[in-house]
Amino acid sequence: MTSAEARETPTASGERPPHGLLRRWPLLHSLNFRLFALGQGLSNTGTWVQKVAQDWLALELSHGDARVLAVTTALQFLPLLLLGPYPGVLVDRYSTLRALLATQAAMGVLALTGALLVLTQRAGVNSLYMLALLFGVAMAVEKPALQAFIPEAVGPDHLVSALSFNSAVLNLARMVGPALAGPVIVCFGPGPAFLANAASYLAVIACLLRMDTRALRPAPPVPYAQKQVREGLRYVRGHPDLARTLTLVAVVAAFGMNFQITTTLMATQVYHSPAAIFGIGNAALAAGSVIGALLAANNPRSGAGTMAFAALAFGFLETTSSLMPGQLSFLLILVPTGIALLVFLTIAKAQLQQNTVDGIRGRVMSLYILASLGTTPLLAPAVGWLAHTAGPRTPLAVGGVVSAAVAAAALHSHRRQPPVK
Repeated sequence: MTSAEARETPTASGERPPHGLLRRWPLLHSLNFRLFALGQGLSNTGTWVQKVAQDWLALELSHGDARVLAVTTALQFLPLLLLGPYPGVLVDRYSTLRALLATQAAMGVLALTGALLVLTQRAGVNSLYMLALLFGVAMAVEKPALQAFIPEAVGPDHLVSALSFNSAVLNLARMVGPALAGPVIVCFGPGPAFLANAASYLAVIACLLRMDTRALRPAPPVPYAQKQVREGLRYVRGHPDLARTLTLVAVVAAFGMNFQITTTLMATQVYHSPAAIFGIGNAALAAGSVIGALLAANNPRSGAGTMAFAALAFGFLETTSSLMPGQLSFLLILVPTGIALLVFLTIAKAQLQQNTVDGIRGRVMSLYILASLGTTPLLAPAVGWLAHTAGPRTPLAVGGVVSAAVAAAALHSHRRQPPVK
């Protein structure tokens, strides 16, 4: 058979051999992962359109009070902190696919509710707080389910590439969403932005329903038992590499990953950006994150040392961003900041996934979500207060210095460890 004939011959599954992008990314041979990535891209684009509109609405309703924006952000992430690893127990016990369907439906209804409140001019600060809190409850279950579903869709051989590719898709959405949000807010107001997000959840539900469940690799469900959360915590304590990774993620996230607040305040209060480019800071950070995800995908064997070095670079770059005199220089420094952050987080997730056995992965990934997102409510009000009293540059500088310091300590500790024989 000639090479040309081989390229045109269907495979046993009825699909033709991969071309172009599919050849570059072997994990995209999986129809289920392609549907998953498409759904996540559409859904997260809508989520970022709504997030920018929500931030704009919070400042508009409060007449520019940074504390209201900080509280709104904190409430959205508060359930991740309060529920902790408990959603991971549900993920380990039940079908992750069904958990994803349920959470996407719930979040779609909440987005539609927000759209109706804004369009009927009934939205207020309290209703904004309530919507953010309910979104956080759904997100507390959705996030560990998403992380646990990726190994089911692609298997262990392509896990690092799948995590990296998924991060690239999510950050493309993070880049496109804010870029779309500004014109939408200017032309139509924040209400249609909420409505667009509600529609995006229909797309992700359609993608999930089209999946071939026979090709999935679900872990056996864990039967109900008492103290399953404690079992997950004991597992992490018994594996120091997991505990160190989670600790580093928690500190960097709590102090350094408050860009939803800081980039918004830098745009509105330092650089006085118009609404049309209100979300451009998040877009610049996301552009760097896409590059970082691709770099991580090309280095699937990166370990704890690379992870700590990436966190150190992130802290240095975030501190530098607080010193930028103009908006253009600020946006430019956010690109490498996003690269360093995504390399750090992708390696951290891969370390946790690869070093965790089936049956407890949901709980471990819940702890990762708690560390990376659930710590935000702890310091978000302080970030808002610090920005309100000392200016938006200050929380950026403080977050960068703390992140760099803890990363330097982790890198020093890693280099002191004896090599594995």
